Amino acid sequence: MSIACCLPVVECVYCLACTRWVWQRCLHTTGYDSETWGLASSGEFEPVPRLCRFILAVYEDDLETPQWAPPGGYGIEPRWVVRRRTPEHAQGRAPTYLLYVDHRHADVVLAVRGMDMAKESDYAVLLDNRIGQAGFDGGYVHNGLLKAAEWVLDAECDALRDLLATNPGYTLTFAGHSLGSGVAAMLALLAVRDRERLGGVERRRIRCFAMAPPRCMSLNLAVRYADVINSVILQDDFLPRTDIPLEDIIKSLFCLPCLLCGNCLIATCIPESVMLRDPRRLYAPGRLYHIVERKPFS
Repeated sequence: MSIACCLPVVECVYCLACTRWVWQRCLHTTGYDSETWGLASSGEFEPVPRLCRFILAVYEDDLETPQWAPPGGYGIEPRWVVRRRTPEHAQGRAPTYLLYVDHRHADVVLAVRGMDMAKESDYAVLLDNRIGQAGFDGGYVHNGLLKAAEWVLDAECDALRDLLATNPGYTLTFAGHSLGSGVAAMLALLAVRDRERLGGVERRRIRCFAMAPPRCMSLNLAVRYADVINSVILQDDFLPRTDIPLEDIIKSLFCLPCLLCGNCLIATCIPESVMLRDPRRLYAPGRLYHIVERKPFS
């Protein structure tokens, strides 16, 4: 009898938790997240549109005859492309990437495409992680993304070193979108740590631009590498700010209601201050740029 009496109370608490979660996640515009931030200068944001086009170019099979070029093209000279590698070349260990020398802007660019929903290997990269599984330089990172970045760096280390030696003074830029931005951020960490493998390139010449990045590194690493890694977030993009681990997001494709209900209770009952104290918790990498396009309900 006592259990039956408690059921309405439990239902009410559960409904309130879900309602609060929906309000926070769906109705609260993320423009408020950055309303106290300073404005980015045109100079520091200048590479972003150009690198976005480079990332889009990775999706093309043949840059000589592009099929999906945006207005104005990709801004790429096909003769300056060093190589393009697919998951088949990487034996499923890394997503498709492009190595390019941008002589116009004195930049060696390694661009990584976003997740290919048709590639099982991309799912495997995201699912290869547990909280606190992979440590790095006193912090924590996403294990699968780190392993993918290690494979890419091992494969391209000699080429990158030779390109930087042949083009002294050029910057080394890692760029990516979504899944690729997580790999690019991990590449930046590895490149800074192992600069001698790249011919002793200075830290100030290494940079990363992560477009719509996943949460892939702990807060201490995100702060420590903010001079190297730049994350670009568009308006309400959920991936950089969701507190659901990447591996759980993929699993939610098969069990979304269960995950959503569980997350409602967790997000409601655990104070954010408690979550911030967990050193294993992952965040969007580096310095954040937030593009705000609209206001609530507009």
